[in-house]
Amino acid sequence: MAKRTPLGTVGKGRRGIGVLGWAVRGAGAGAAGTTALNAVTYLDMAIRGRGASSTPEQTVEKLASQAGISLGEGEERENRLQGLGPLTGLAAGIGSGVLVGLLRATGLRSQPVVGTALITAGVMAAANGPMVVMGITDPRSWSVTDWISDVVPHLAFGAVVKTTMDAFDRV
Repeated sequence: MAKRTPLGTVGKGRRGIGVLGWAVRGAGAGAAGTTALNAVTYLDMAIRGRGASSTPEQTVEKLASQAGISLGEGEERENRLQGLGPLTGLAAGIGSGVLVGLLRATGLRSQPVVGTALITAGVMAAANGPMVVMGITDPRSWSVTDWISDVVPHLAFGAVVKTTMDAFDRV
């Protein structure tokens, strides 16, 4: 039976969805969240006239170098980096959604604001953590504008993932 707490509910709900079912739903929610994140990011780029971040491509380049994988030369290399960089964001978003689905499978249900905040923090850690560890970026050096440019799209991700996962409980 589910137990209510001030932060949410813990315990099996009435849906009877298995772990794999919640993981798949989480992947879908993560894909929807990633779409929202991308839309907010592209809107910010259009409004402010700013370019895309190069950190995803730098991450791929550093990982490939550390793994001894050649990405080619010249234009071919640049094209691969431009393709693989955004794929890391998709992987982080969908993977984060799967983790949310797995938590949901345990019976964890949070309040909307709490869940959105936790998902936002988690996906920011998943997206930025590897870049920080590899020395590609340092959030301590970010300006307020840099933080807003990073937090707002991730907040959109968190809100969409939370809302989508909650909707799966109502269906």
